[in-house]
Amino acid sequence: MAARIAPLSGFPEWLPGQRIVEQHVLDTLREVFELHGFASIETRSVEPLEQMLRKGEIDKEVYVLRRLQAGDEAEVERARQLGLHFDLTVPLARYVLENAGHLDFPFRRYQIQKAWRGERPQEGRFREFTQADIDVIGRDTLPFHHEVEVARVMAEALTRLPLPPVRMQVNSRKLIEGYYRGVGVETDEAVAGVMRVVDKLDKVDRATVLGMLADEVGLSAQQAEACVALTAISTSAADLTAAVKGLGVSHPLLDEGLDELLRVLEGTASLQSDRLQVVADLSVARGLDYYTGTVYETRMVGFEHLGSICSGGRYDALATDGRTTYPGVGISFGVTRTLAPLLSRGLVAGSRSTPTCVLVALPSEDDRSGAGEIAASLRGRGVPVEVSPTAQKYGKQIRYAERRGIPYVWFPQDDGSHQVRDIRTGEQVDADPSAWVPPAEDLRPTVTGTVKELR
Repeated sequence: MAARIAPLSGFPEWLPGQRIVEQHVLDTLREVFELHGFASIETRSVEPLEQMLRKGEIDKEVYVLRRLQAGDEAEVERARQLGLHFDLTVPLARYVLENAGHLDFPFRRYQIQKAWRGERPQEGRFREFTQADIDVIGRDTLPFHHEVEVARVMAEALTRLPLPPVRMQVNSRKLIEGYYRGVGVETDEAVAGVMRVVDKLDKVDRATVLGMLADEVGLSAQQAEACVALTAISTSAADLTAAVKGLGVSHPLLDEGLDELLRVLEGTASLQSDRLQVVADLSVARGLDYYTGTVYETRMVGFEHLGSICSGGRYDALATDGRTTYPGVGISFGVTRTLAPLLSRGLVAGSRSTPTCVLVALPSEDDRSGAGEIAASLRGRGVPVEVSPTAQKYGKQIRYAERRGIPYVWFPQDDGSHQVRDIRTGEQVDADPSAWVPPAEDLRPTVTGTVKELR
């Protein structure tokens, strides 16, 4: 007996019906992004380690590229300098720098691609996963209104996906940096340290964060309390100003960030519904160093334990060649992170495990050529068709279609006519292969399940 193949944790593979759900999500994202004028790109899978590790703290999660039969020591050393990309933003920065002379700015791009992180697999955390990003990149300057725009585009996309209701939480790095400086956090290094610590509030308790602010950043107890107090504010645009001003801290950068955050909330107000909330959440800091303006995080209602499924922000200095700077703003949606818990719980599924809409039945093997002609005629009008794999009794051919969820079986008749049966209802009618089409809802698999009404 052959040994059982052990699955690799952290590298998800979908069954055909689950893959249909993923494809529906990817197609919807592409449609929305392109409706807003975002162009598709795909970057290489590997990047120089120096480039990937220059911002943030993710060095322990990078997969290094190495050939199994490496040659001399020099080749081994060169291999150690390349790693699989862990997100799509750092590769974008490199792509823009290399291709700036061929791009029109502001450059509007979307990218749907796999990424890799060597972290401990758990629900919502994978070693290989699919991301879907949108970014707008400027040359030297990028107007603030794009920070509103990307939030609107991603919010529109999310409301069209088969998901539970989502809550988009927005904040401003300018607001929180201005606030920290207003309470006496003076250096850039200390401000960045506070942001990294505060960003852990959804993973560790308040007391631990206060201790880290004192021990790791060097804040006084009063400063640490003030910094944590800001994170308690989560509100709508109507109450935001009063809530922030009520903390009694002032700084010009705080005022600038507050104004911009209000503009994001007001700019997305028309999209809010029972499917989508957009709120100011001043606990959102984003741990990576390159964010400089508006930051975004999004959680699914009922799945808050997964953390953010969709996040990003404004970055002013991620891409620069020393002469020209390319500021940008973007949001990344974790496709795998979002779908995995929904699929595993059976909350969403494909209506069938195959794209096939019609199975052409075989009276005998001698009729296979004629069945192929029928199938070709139907396919010519965009109907997905396959011919029965065997010329068994019709009952067995129908059961084959039922097992795969194929809704229609086509029966060639001895007199040259044709009939098609809806095997769900048993209704069988005359049909012409040069003219018949199924109802639109049967033509392609759809997403079903307890959230199917949210498509």
